[in-house]
Amino acid sequence: MEASPVQLNDIALFVEVAKRKSFSLAARALNMPTSTLSRRINELERAIGLRLINRNTRRLDLTEAGAAYMSRCQGLIDEARLAHEQLQMLSGGPSGNLRVSMPYSLAIWLLPETINDFTERYPEVECEFDLSMLTASDAQGTPFDVVLRFGRDSDHPLSSAADAGNGNGNGVSHSGAVVQELVSLDNFLYASDRYLERYGEPKTPGDLTQHQCLRTTIDDAHSHWTLRRGAVSERVPVSGHLAANNMSIAGTLAGLDLAITRMPHCQALDPIIKRNSLKRVLPGWSVDPISIYVVYPSSIQPAKTRAFMDFILPKLGPAQDEVAGPEG
Repeated sequence: MEASPVQLNDIALFVEVAKRKSFSLAARALNMPTSTLSRRINELERAIGLRLINRNTRRLDLTEAGAAYMSRCQGLIDEARLAHEQLQMLSGGPSGNLRVSMPYSLAIWLLPETINDFTERYPEVECEFDLSMLTASDAQGTPFDVVLRFGRDSDHPLSSAADAGNGNGNGVSHSGAVVQELVSLDNFLYASDRYLERYGEPKTPGDLTQHQCLRTTIDDAHSHWTLRRGAVSERVPVSGHLAANNMSIAGTLAGLDLAITRMPHCQALDPIIKRNSLKRVLPGWSVDPISIYVVYPSSIQPAKTRAFMDFILPKLGPAQDEVAGPEG
């Protein structure tokens, strides 16, 4: 009896399962029952005559044949998908369900300023946002089109994201995911007018030792801030009664006159600073910059992904009047 012919759709299903190392995550991304997906992969293996996936209750691993098959098929499937989208764009713009993962801090800055304009420009794109904090490795195995994270600063969850690539913030991981640095944002110091009236305004970096400074965590690793002014840098010990690893909360606490806080500035963040009536402290100085990274599941981005990233990237740039101004 002759083997059944291999179907291209089944190869695409295999690529999704192999990429996510999970039948359930792949089924969610494909919007199909897990049982159906498992059956189709079984049929593909029978058609090929080789086992591609080792299954057990704890994890899913590719066999040697499966790994070789994946390395050859993933690029073909991505190219076929891109060709299909390019044909669709001849009669319309980007479309489909766009799944985006980002930290709550970034979402509360970015989405209110951009999402209404984006949906008006691209009405055929349906946006689904997940604000849970996945690790960098978890993010690469989830059914998201875009994963945005803060990085480079050790205070934030994607500080090791570039390790998934080639070390320069623009690499491809073993899973095929691509990590890119989108923008590096200067960090500034902020406090409320009432805090400064009560405790005085620091004039030099060394004055911070006499102030309540809101750190990410209360431990020795986060008890120093490095401030820079041109080529000059100073490492200053800081302390305070409060710590918060969410920058939106940090801005709110500073707005309640409780401490001086670090905060990156970008166009999307500007309304948050204004709403909390925060003033730039030590305006001639900045602290270590923080980067925003993106993780893509593949080196080939569909039209909906490119449209979203092209739309939000200008919003992540610095507001020049804040950067250049004496007080912000």
